Amino acid sequence: MIATFFCITGLLVTRWIYLEHFPLSDLYESLIFLSWGFSIIHMVLKIWNHKNDLSAITAPSTIFTQGFATSGLLTEMHQSTILVPALQSQWLMMHVSMMILSYAALLCGSLLSVSLLVITFRRSLGIQYLNERSNALLNNSLLLFKNYHRYQLIQQLDRWSYRVISLGFIFLTIGILSGAETWAFITWTIFAIYLHIRTNQNFQGTNSAIVVFTWYFINKSNN
Repeated sequence: MIATFFCITGLLVTRWIYLEHFPLSDLYESLIFLSWGFSIIHMVLKIWNHKNDLSAITAPSTIFTQGFATSGLLTEMHQSTILVPALQSQWLMMHVSMMILSYAALLCGSLLSVSLLVITFRRSLGIQYLNERSNALLNNSLLLFKNYHRYQLIQQLDRWSYRVISLGFIFLTIGILSGAETWAFITWTIFAIYLHIRTNQNFQGTNSAIVVFTWYFINKSNN
């Protein structure tokens, strides 16, 4: 992923120099910038999380986004075009870049929260199965070990989803202040609710992840 990060960075810098403007003028460049944001989040999580259990979630986000951007579906957008006057504002470029970085962080945080819900659901099934097989000592020991590992992973997902979403919320706030978008304000409101209830220990874990999943589901339904 480090090599991927430098390759994407080189591509963005090359287009910036060649086109003489920040490469965020169309869907192709925006997707490349989004995958670049995913790769940064992946490397940060890899540096601070030595177990690297979260790479299975963050790495595919970078690969799939970059793969779609370079696929044949966006071939016509690969060619350089003249930047329209409406996009020549430096203030607008800051708005677009902050919004894309915020969505990269919020999507990664949402995927971590969705993974938390899936693992929590499977863990509850494992506990139910453990109660049903209480007479089998070997199975009890095995399931207890699995449940302990899942508990650690759930705590890890909850902690890092909160940190990544907090970072995305900051970018989103800056992006909204530098522009006006209705859906961006809705997104800001949902994650403001998430950050607020996350401070209450009774709403940490599954309850706060449900709020993030709500935004993730609505966002995918509108696309």
